[in-house]
Amino acid sequence: MSDPALSPAKEQPLVRLIDDDVAFRRAVRRVLQAAGHEVAEYSSVGAMLLEGIGTAPGCLVLDIHMPGPSGLDLQEMIATQPEPLPVIFVTAEATVHETLRAMKAGAADFLFKPVDGETLVSVVNKAVLEDAARRKSRRQLSDLQTRYARLSVRERQVLEMVVNGALNKQISAELGAAERTVKAHRAHVMAKMGVSSLADLVRAVVQLNVPAGA
Repeated sequence: MSDPALSPAKEQPLVRLIDDDVAFRRAVRRVLQAAGHEVAEYSSVGAMLLEGIGTAPGCLVLDIHMPGPSGLDLQEMIATQPEPLPVIFVTAEATVHETLRAMKAGAADFLFKPVDGETLVSVVNKAVLEDAARRKSRRQLSDLQTRYARLSVRERQVLEMVVNGALNKQISAELGAAERTVKAHRAHVMAKMGVSSLADLVRAVVQLNVPAGA
């Protein structure tokens, strides 16, 4: 169970649309807004960077060839962010090298103009959902890491032995502590890790990838 104090406020997904073709940009914006997406449009990568990409989830829909930094340049920048957004390229022309570079760098999709509205909406929907899932997974891992950091050294020892199948009496003998003390440590571990069963505790430790003796 997540600690509310550790959970960030939810933000409405935003599609950042970057293309120097005004008519195309406006047409795509109408299609995406009709499908329920919030859209911010920019005429160039530089214009978007000046305003700031922000922290809202969602995705980017952009051309490759534009004045100033290219779409591929922006893709490289986005990849270095803590929360990298999915990138969807929609372009009139691209070389094989550019297409391969975009896909190898993890582009969510690569479409050519003129693009079918239903296809674009489907691709954007998928990218937004995948971005939300990745963010949720990162938040859960961060939450677990924070919880694990709250454990005392002794509680971490008890946790390691518990997930390895040791019984309370075995832990008691190993640590030279009274069995009731071990039970208390075990209860504290479960509470601090936010789990209610041994199976949940094991899953949390697997997700954390905690090395033995850590």
